[in-house]
Amino acid sequence: MAHPRIFDRRSLLLLLALLLSAGFAATALFGYFASSRAIQKAIIEQDLPLTSSNIYSEIQKDLVRPVLISSTMAHDTFLRDWVLRGEKDVAEVARYLAEVKRRYGAFSSFFVSERSATYYTGEGILKRVRPDEPRDAWYFRVREMKEDYEINVDPDMANADALTIFINYRVFDFDGRFIGATGIGLTVDAVSRLVAEYQARFSRTIYFVDANGRAVQLGAGRGVPGADLRTVPGLGPLIDGILQKQRGSHMFEANGDSHILHFNYLPELKWYLFVEQNASAALADIRRTLYANLAISLVVTLLVVFLAHLALERYQHRIEEMATTDALTGLLNRHAFDILIDKLMAEHRRDPRPTAALLADIDHFKEINDRHGHQVGDAVLKEVARLLQQRLRASDLAVRWGGEEFLLVLKGCDLPEARRIAEDLRQAVSAAPVAVGDLQLSVTISIGVSLYNGTESPDSMVNRADNAMYAAKHGGRNRVDVA
Repeated sequence: MAHPRIFDRRSLLLLLALLLSAGFAATALFGYFASSRAIQKAIIEQDLPLTSSNIYSEIQKDLVRPVLISSTMAHDTFLRDWVLRGEKDVAEVARYLAEVKRRYGAFSSFFVSERSATYYTGEGILKRVRPDEPRDAWYFRVREMKEDYEINVDPDMANADALTIFINYRVFDFDGRFIGATGIGLTVDAVSRLVAEYQARFSRTIYFVDANGRAVQLGAGRGVPGADLRTVPGLGPLIDGILQKQRGSHMFEANGDSHILHFNYLPELKWYLFVEQNASAALADIRRTLYANLAISLVVTLLVVFLAHLALERYQHRIEEMATTDALTGLLNRHAFDILIDKLMAEHRRDPRPTAALLADIDHFKEINDRHGHQVGDAVLKEVARLLQQRLRASDLAVRWGGEEFLLVLKGCDLPEARRIAEDLRQAVSAAPVAVGDLQLSVTISIGVSLYNGTESPDSMVNRADNAMYAAKHGGRNRVDVA
């Protein structure tokens, strides 16, 4: 069974370790969650909206010049005169459109005549537009709209159906009558490069979504072109709600990671711009910081507990020493004797060997105290204790029994040997004057000796030694008597 003091020390160290661990862990976790919230807030309120705004601004900037070119074409006197002359020389308008395409670096240039329903390009006549042809719906929409132009994204029939951003500009004659639509087409490569650049720079997923919730692939976005994002894990349930708004932010879980999404409607393209951040990846650095803090906390906790263990062990040893040692002489006290004598008796029962008790008393000690004071008396006690202690074996017990009395228990010592040792001790004390300052005091002791008979109690053995010591006192002091 564990000693109560050891158990208490272990309990205290365990409690200290738990408190330190809990405190460090709480501090580290509080910092982690506070940083996480701050980072998530910055992503939602600043980073993603700023990225979205920058891309939007770049797209708008890239569209300003094409709109001006299309406006110039719509108001060009040559084009209107050519239409009013009956569109007789197709080569003329083809050269004109080819020159626009070449000069301004457009992907395509076109004119569609209201009178003849002819679709002209730099190559000549492409086709006739018809109201019942779905791919011609854009023209009939432009014809009926009130704005001067629109920006539309469609496959370009003149260029193998490449996805193209068209600026469709309404053309009027000199009397304000609608005579067709003209403009240029831009490849989406520029937008794709912009998206790729932002994705690489900011480690974000950037993609476009049409008004039906389908992906428009201009970068490393989600799914394939035309894929319905309602089927994407985590994001799918949000799509219908997103399509009802112009802009906003959402958080969702997908593939075990947290994602933050900012969306912004682009009216020029009639698309939604989605900018998505993997929040789990963004928090990787502070997670590593958290793990480092926890590791440091563990090391500090172990170090503190170890130091506390050393301090408690030293303190406990000191307390135990104080509890079992006489403060003045350094010998064992009676409390320690009560503990050790029981152990000695148990050993004797296992291995019966002679054990002797010597009870020594300083002669005329009261007179020393009365004449020279207690400080001198204390010095005498300390010197006598030292002389007794240094002549005993390590296995013997030396106890300050009380006042000026000292009890010595000699293990494995028969009566003649005990008497010889007692006599040696008596002579050593009488032969060594105690020096206190300039004072030299001759000190003697009287010793009573008893031998444990194997059946008596320890108190009985000590009482017989006490009686023998008093006999030595009455016999003239500075002598040894045997019980």
